[in-house]
Amino acid sequence: MIQKKYTLKRLNDNIVGKRVIYENKFSINYQNALNPAQFEAASAVDGAYLIIAGAGTGKTRTLVYRVARLVELGFDPKSILLLTFTRKAANEMMNRAAVLLDNRCSKILGGTFHSFANLTLRKYYKALNLDSSFTILDQGDSEDVINLIRSQVEFITKEKRFPNKQTLNKVFSLSVNTGKPVEEIIDESYPHFLDQLDKIMDIRKVYSEYKRRNNLLDYDDLLVYLKNFLHDLSPSAKSLLSSIKFVMVDEYQDTNKLQAEVVLGLTQLNKNIMVVGDDSQSIYSFRGANFKNIIEFPILFPDTKIIKLEENYRSVQPVLDFTNKIIEGAVEKYEKHLYTRRTGGDLPFIVAASTENLQSKFIVDKILDLREEGVPLKDIAVLFRSSFFSFDLEIELNKANIPFQKFGGMKFIETAHIKDVLAFLRIAANPKDIISWYRVLLLLEGVGPKTAQKILDELATARLTIKANPDSQTSFRYNDTIAKLFQLLYQLHTKQALPSEKAQLVVDYYYPIFNEKYDDFNKRKKDLDIFLNITENYKSLDSLLADMAIEPIIDSVIDIEATDKEEEYVTLSTIHSAKGLEWHSVFIIHAVEGFFPSSRSVENLDTLEEERRLMYVASTRAKQNLFVTYPMNIFDREAGTTLSKPSRFISEMNKDLAQGWLLDEDF
Repeated sequence: MIQKKYTLKRLNDNIVGKRVIYENKFSINYQNALNPAQFEAASAVDGAYLIIAGAGTGKTRTLVYRVARLVELGFDPKSILLLTFTRKAANEMMNRAAVLLDNRCSKILGGTFHSFANLTLRKYYKALNLDSSFTILDQGDSEDVINLIRSQVEFITKEKRFPNKQTLNKVFSLSVNTGKPVEEIIDESYPHFLDQLDKIMDIRKVYSEYKRRNNLLDYDDLLVYLKNFLHDLSPSAKSLLSSIKFVMVDEYQDTNKLQAEVVLGLTQLNKNIMVVGDDSQSIYSFRGANFKNIIEFPILFPDTKIIKLEENYRSVQPVLDFTNKIIEGAVEKYEKHLYTRRTGGDLPFIVAASTENLQSKFIVDKILDLREEGVPLKDIAVLFRSSFFSFDLEIELNKANIPFQKFGGMKFIETAHIKDVLAFLRIAANPKDIISWYRVLLLLEGVGPKTAQKILDELATARLTIKANPDSQTSFRYNDTIAKLFQLLYQLHTKQALPSEKAQLVVDYYYPIFNEKYDDFNKRKKDLDIFLNITENYKSLDSLLADMAIEPIIDSVIDIEATDKEEEYVTLSTIHSAKGLEWHSVFIIHAVEGFFPSSRSVENLDTLEEERRLMYVASTRAKQNLFVTYPMNIFDREAGTTLSKPSRFISEMNKDLAQGWLLDEDF
């Protein structure tokens, strides 16, 4: 008998569950391209994973490599679902993965929660008892519908103040997204309206019926319908769920209760879920985001593997030591310690100025110094807790002729002239869209609410229609102005044309109205040009309208106020708007107790903790230099000038973590 000899050879392998994966089979050397924690996350396959990605630790890179790796393993790209909070983030990840590996990566299911919901609802509309041509109401449209209902006689009396359309819409939306009853939200935020609760609930009921009757869905409906569809587990839902093998969610700390329920619904059949986020950057509770989602994820998915990304590629170590100290005081958190291999860097500055104006003058002088040192203005940012904190600074920047851009204000899609143009196109796509009809009719000279309502009534009873030429409608008894409108809408509704061609028809018709309506039409005209450029990217009117409703594309030109049209400018921004961005040098201003954290936040542990996370987010935007400033004397109209205390978040710092400076009037 011949005895065989065997040689045992150790292979470079990765065992996940029952899968044995050999690293030498990949075209990409994942271990070399990633640090150990990133590699562990990117090479995960089966199971539930929570990736705690500290600021600047390369979470996007990690997700991109995981997508490429799953595709290399042979999984169908269309079985991978990547949910993000912006379309830009999803596109960036898919494009980067495609460049890294090949074009297969661009075929994964990627997008926002709302865009994925829209696509799913359009595909499975029959199972949901929906009409496939439903129109999506954006926030402004929802408010307009609510206002129509609100203005009915029985809801408003002269004796009692009643919430406006914005407040009502915010309350209804928060209730849907957080799962809190309307009564609780009113009690917490608008207690003076509690005695109007019955009427508020009646308006909510009528609003729901109105949407159903007119084939309308608002933002929240998209997610509600999707959640119900997934959890009902109908044959259609099972078909969808069986096709999705991997679910990945970016910025999980920003999800609300409804979105968490959608994620749970998506993982009922295939339990492969990876969420990426940073509990220390959860700062959007005012939008309904739930900090508990990321904290309690391992409870929802009991066998969750937690992987922490702690190596930072953005900031110098002194900045990281400062930020680590801020978040060290958090009551509830995932323990992590940011570190970098970068060397050098100065300790952050904590600068106390005797007055707010002296604070502003210091920042202006320091910006000029930094520019002389070779730091471009575009790589400098001033961040603040609330928008009005920067008013004094804006005056000083103007005096010094330093160009700046302040982030905030109206968005492109919210500007009145763009909403006007979209209203025409929305009627063409859905002739039942009453809100768009009302908006368009009131643009016409000589048409007031009464005439508009009369036309709406005739449309509702089919005595008027845009499906036929107005010249052939014997019942059409309106003047030339209204006839021209119906002629346009008839063309838009029946003509087989690209969205860009239809949009051009609308703009040509609208332009004389536009010139009459706006004093600053020369500024606004650029927005119409940009809109026409955007439509060139679409082959379907429905997809154009859905994208514009679900995620506006660009800020309005009239809201961008860089001085003298200079390309270089200092960024002034609220901390909420600055999340996800980075600059060489960052100033955090008005770090005063009662302002940051705000006086209202200190009454509640959850809100105080979110203020701490806000300071952490602001500090981690700095790559090289960090300056935290505060005025020692605050002027208040009622109290006069009072002595202030530095924010509790910076008063914890010792001389090893920050250098303290005091400015007096001789500065």
